[in-house]
Amino acid sequence: MLPSTPEYYCFLVLVFLAFWSLRRFRLACILLVCTANLFFYAKWGLIYLVLIPGAATGDFLIGRALGRSQNPLIRRLLISCSVLINIGLICSGRTGSLALPLSLSFYAFQALTYTIDIYRKDAQPSPGFFRYFASVSFFPTAIAGPITQVSSLIPQWNGKGVVLTGEEGSRALFLIGLGLTKKFLIADYLGNNLVNRVFDLPTLYSGGDVLVAVYAYAFQLYYDFSGYSDIAIGAGLLLGIRLPVNFNAPYRALNITDFWRRWHISFSNWLRDYLYFSLPGPRTRFMPYINLIVTMTIGGLWHGLSWTFLIWGLLHGVGLAGFRAWQRARKGRPRTESRISKFAASLLTFHFVLLAWIFFRAANVETALKILSQIADFRFSFSNTTPAFLLVLLVLLIAVAAHFVPRSWYDGGIIRFSRTPALIQSAALALLVLAIQRLAAVGAAPFIYSRF
Repeated sequence: MLPSTPEYYCFLVLVFLAFWSLRRFRLACILLVCTANLFFYAKWGLIYLVLIPGAATGDFLIGRALGRSQNPLIRRLLISCSVLINIGLICSGRTGSLALPLSLSFYAFQALTYTIDIYRKDAQPSPGFFRYFASVSFFPTAIAGPITQVSSLIPQWNGKGVVLTGEEGSRALFLIGLGLTKKFLIADYLGNNLVNRVFDLPTLYSGGDVLVAVYAYAFQLYYDFSGYSDIAIGAGLLLGIRLPVNFNAPYRALNITDFWRRWHISFSNWLRDYLYFSLPGPRTRFMPYINLIVTMTIGGLWHGLSWTFLIWGLLHGVGLAGFRAWQRARKGRPRTESRISKFAASLLTFHFVLLAWIFFRAANVETALKILSQIADFRFSFSNTTPAFLLVLLVLLIAVAAHFVPRSWYDGGIIRFSRTPALIQSAALALLVLAIQRLAAVGAAPFIYSRF
């Protein structure tokens, strides 16, 4: 049940109506969300009715024990058990005949924020199991995040007699509509009409075709993933839950560190807070750089145990370490921040990220090298492209322009949408659905990050 299917929205509407009809009975609302979460996972397979409650019960009890125990040895043993449970979920069935239809990576990352925060004494155990379970298995975030600290979700179930304001409801609908637009009208269009065919058989295309496809993939991935995040945040808001922002115009980043403050923010924060800070401290001055490389390499391998993801992670790790070393070397020197220098820094950062995306997308290293070789030939003929290439190029240009619009335009769009009458909002969403049916007749491809 993907957020790109009508089935998901029928389910969301039913949960929404039941939730707010029970809003005066908070426990009933929480139990409803717990049931909805289980139903959502069960739609992917009945095995989840064993895995999710079992893992959640284990982590909840571990959290309670961590909250009571002061013995360092016992606490280390407890947190080790939680880490093993959740690493087991991440690894379970990702390959081979036992492959699960829905990866549990995002569930596991979210669950680990709970036990590790309690272990570090940054949070307290949940006052009740159902609040914990509703938070850790919250269905809008199940497929691809945003990864949210469970300790920040639990208090959001405490309100009594909560009312969904018209402004918040409009914001939720705007985000869901925006997410669907990103997914169907940009990401899937670029993927189906150019990116997939070029990355599958790069030697059939000229360097110009391949280069455009690489740029298109960068924006396909961004609009696919940020579209899912918008839908998840909107769905959460419809149930009175505020999820964190996950993207902030990442291709406008001025350096690689800035990029990771803007791209998949919840994941980069997780890597920093729960992996990087858990690695050995700076015994030597080189240790922080090594830890950055190790962290990003592990982050790359999480996407899949392949050389392409390893290289992608290494590239970002080396880039982050190199930028930190450059910052340290320039410490105390005057900085020039002219528009030209910012533009050059942004352009350089984007193309470094673009290079890494080639390995991220390619089926194997050989294919990635073929793509780089085709581009390096500098044969920019577009004779092998389909007649629809100009339309693909137009969609790509629209995608680029939309990414670089000022933030104030986006915020203003939400405000204007929320102030329009409900009838006009409904008409706008209906027109969006018609446009999707007209322009995306081949159906929706799975969200790219749903396989991770």
